[in-house]
Amino acid sequence: MASSSVVSLKTNLADYPVTLAMKDGRVSSELVKLDYRGPKVANKAFKDMIRDNAYEAGELAIITYLQARAWGKPFVMLPAPISGRFQHHCIAFNHERGPLAPKDIEGRRVGVRTYSQTTGLWVRGILQHEYGVNLDDVRWMTIEDAHVTEFQDPANCERLPAGSKLADMMMNGELAAAILGSDMPKDPRVQSLIPDPAAAAQAWYERERLIPINHVFVVRQELSKQRPDVMREIYRMLVESRGFAPVSATRPPFGLEANRRGLDLAIEWSYEQKIIPRRLSVDELFDDTTAALGA
Repeated sequence: MASSSVVSLKTNLADYPVTLAMKDGRVSSELVKLDYRGPKVANKAFKDMIRDNAYEAGELAIITYLQARAWGKPFVMLPAPISGRFQHHCIAFNHERGPLAPKDIEGRRVGVRTYSQTTGLWVRGILQHEYGVNLDDVRWMTIEDAHVTEFQDPANCERLPAGSKLADMMMNGELAAAILGSDMPKDPRVQSLIPDPAAAAQAWYERERLIPINHVFVVRQELSKQRPDVMREIYRMLVESRGFAPVSATRPPFGLEANRRGLDLAIEWSYEQKIIPRRLSVDELFDDTTAALGA
């Protein structure tokens, strides 16, 4: 592939403040054309991206990427988190059915869209490490399988019947609680399982000094080998597009070293929760080209 040729990449990327300038043309390139073909909600294309190679570039949930890397899928990560947030508020219950503390979910049924969902990973890790919850004693009720076909849910997971609605099941008591994230119903009966989640998240941040990563930007691995100039150009576009976005206190930084602790924690908790078959190292999430970006 000639180094001077323009590369067009089928890209899955949603509209975020940090990506909007790339998508509306304020940030462009004469070296690479990102052909935005993905759905409005990017995670609906993650399976197609991993299983069918439907996209050559774009965003991927960090936990999906860890699984993809562990099982040898042909993608490599740029040190450019697309999104992140605090997760303490993402698990809730119906308080009309009685009080519920984090430890109380042991021995009970808790809903999560898929066991390997990134929000689920972060919430479970917080419950385990901050509130002493034994995750193996919880029955995790799921409605979808993982994006990576090689992964099998742990033994304490159970697939709900097709068409099940986690929010409805939480409200009617079929589930003690549910990890719902942005799908949390706006209902006065809904109460966070973690008391005062905003204060808890702030205290966690002051101690850990990291923002949990949700989605990262990945590219097909052969492109990184053949066209490192294109990888550097995509990273430039991401940096410039991010510069147009309002400053946010819940935005992970760019750069490998700036994200090392957050990535290491995602790896450790993924291994603890049986989501990946071995502990990856942070460095093996990158190749020589992408590791150097932003350094």
